[in-house]
Amino acid sequence: MRRRDFIAGIGAAVLPITARAQPADVPVIGYLSARSSAADGPMLAALRKGLSDAGFVDGRNVRLELRFADGQYDRLPDLMGDLVKRRVSAVATGGGLASAKIAKEATTAIPIVFNIGDDPVRFGMVESLNRPGQNVTGVTSFQTAVIEKQLGLLSELLAKPTAIALLVDSQMPEITESQLTGARKAAESLGQKLFIVHAKDDDSLTTAFAQMAERKIGGLLITASPFFLTRAKRLVEQAASHTLVTMYWRREPVEAGGLISYGSSTFEMYHQSGLYLGRILKGEKPSDLPVVQPTKFELVLNLKTAKSLDLNIPPTFLARADEVIE
Repeated sequence: MRRRDFIAGIGAAVLPITARAQPADVPVIGYLSARSSAADGPMLAALRKGLSDAGFVDGRNVRLELRFADGQYDRLPDLMGDLVKRRVSAVATGGGLASAKIAKEATTAIPIVFNIGDDPVRFGMVESLNRPGQNVTGVTSFQTAVIEKQLGLLSELLAKPTAIALLVDSQMPEITESQLTGARKAAESLGQKLFIVHAKDDDSLTTAFAQMAERKIGGLLITASPFFLTRAKRLVEQAASHTLVTMYWRREPVEAGGLISYGSSTFEMYHQSGLYLGRILKGEKPSDLPVVQPTKFELVLNLKTAKSLDLNIPPTFLARADEVIE
């Protein structure tokens, strides 16, 4: 049995319990995400597994209160405000820096465990990685640091030299600037031409793909974004219809039919969030828990999609993949 099937089974086994009568005095953990409930399924399964490994089972001796912004970042303050009013014991955030910053701004008393792809020191989430300070700690994947690797892998798959488009979420100007800086530096070192396209909603996504078609772009790198993950199916369909060789920042779009992804392990990151939440419920302070950095990165390739794009994947490339979906 694959680990993802095992995790999904845990999620399925735990979820129905939450509908049963529960003790009134169990601690409540708020979960605030900029993404959707559907997009966050694997993350919540991993978070629940971490909680379980720490001795806490959702619906038995802890309860999760879930709040999703569905890619609409302006909803986050009200969603977090509701969790604060409910006096939750701790808050876990998903969906990147947008959720984490709103959570931190809302309370200095409730412990917060974030899960982001950016430098938490640079963006004021913590004082340092080893000693976070205050009521906040969490997990970071330093997503911008892997852009060079993503571009390099994508360039290897292109049959001929062509410009690569970089799709960025214009709802996150601070993160976008960080991503662009890293991508431009990486492209320069690779001798790769970059075409930057922005999107913030469904209409601008349509416009972005039209711009790529007009420029006859051959490759596409989609950067980390909660909004993009809520639109994973549409992105996969658009990439296929425009025959774009597309790199994603995490595995879920590839499982949905996308071509390739490279990034930190979703399971490892959210499992760690669950472990930290358990430690906090047992009395440890967020300020004493160092920010966790990724140790495992995954290269996932959808061979069926590669064939539909008429891509010849070299055996040496296949051998480097952590998982090949056929």
